[in-house]
Amino acid sequence: MRALGVMRFTSPTPIQCKAIPVALNGRDLIACAQTGTGKTAAFGIPIAVSLLENRHGTALVLAPTRELAQQIDGFWKSLTQLSGGLHSACIIGGMSFSAQARMLSKKPPLVIATPGRLLDHLNQRTVNLSQTSILVLDEADRMLDMGFAPQLTRILKYLPQKRQTLLFAATWDTAVDGLSRKYLHMPERVAAGTISQAATAVVQKVLPTAGNKKNETLLDVINERRGSILIFARTKSRTDRLARYLNSYGLEAGRIHGGRTQGQRNSTLAAFKNGEMRILVATDIAARGIDVFNISHVINYDLPRMAEDYIHRIGRTGRAGLSGEALSLLTPEDRSQWNDISKLLKKTGSSIPVTCSLERGV
Repeated sequence: MRALGVMRFTSPTPIQCKAIPVALNGRDLIACAQTGTGKTAAFGIPIAVSLLENRHGTALVLAPTRELAQQIDGFWKSLTQLSGGLHSACIIGGMSFSAQARMLSKKPPLVIATPGRLLDHLNQRTVNLSQTSILVLDEADRMLDMGFAPQLTRILKYLPQKRQTLLFAATWDTAVDGLSRKYLHMPERVAAGTISQAATAVVQKVLPTAGNKKNETLLDVINERRGSILIFARTKSRTDRLARYLNSYGLEAGRIHGGRTQGQRNSTLAAFKNGEMRILVATDIAARGIDVFNISHVINYDLPRMAEDYIHRIGRTGRAGLSGEALSLLTPEDRSQWNDISKLLKKTGSSIPVTCSLERGV
């Protein structure tokens, strides 16, 4: 409780109010809530309480991206800063395997991992999960979207049958439902807000443009805005080209995608978080994998392939009680994708983006 005070956690969010009591009672749990609503604390706090009460217990948190795993690890270190012995090991790709093996040899109470690298350690027998008392599947829907289902199945064979499993997701579909039936025991299900609903603190806008004028439009949009900007592009190569284009006009822009080394991703994200870099261009690896407190604007340079990813993208702004703006550049070729996004927003009762123009001063 003292650590939460230092972290300035004063009032729990709706999903924390619903999930924490269930998790503290030892029940299996399915928790669904919009992105940016405090799901990390919703499972982090019960894990800390459990491990403090049972010093022989251990916990495993699986996350879909390296950035999200590191974010969870950072939260855990803050949460347990006044609790001795609750150290963690963050096991992700792109970092030294031998250094991770040394961390694991110290038998940390909490292991936070991405599925691929954890399987590497299981294959090399540098980690033992046989005593795991709590398993968390964070962003389970995203893990399934990214094709991690076979890896999850292999990992879960190493865990004891008798354990507590907490599944957290921002969206719910038949694949997640199947996962819960397979690996959870009589779970209690809680939800906050409408599943897949866009964050209400985000003002959504759409700006029509032409494909051959997209870059010029983006420059105008950036120059009319203040504050930090997260720009989403569809592919690694487009992310690289767009960052170079912005830099050529004197706009310092970093880039994050799966083709960059973990060191490059870490340093770029740190510069963006610290305000040293105003603009970050990223693929959907950043749609759920980063938690930057003060992102003022999200710009969809390219629309996402999946409509639900639109909701996760714009959820990078308007977090922790702050307001934000999301702007999508819409070309004639994007109409089909935009129709799918609009249908999802209407279906979930989300606000519909307003069409604007540069002349009106978006």
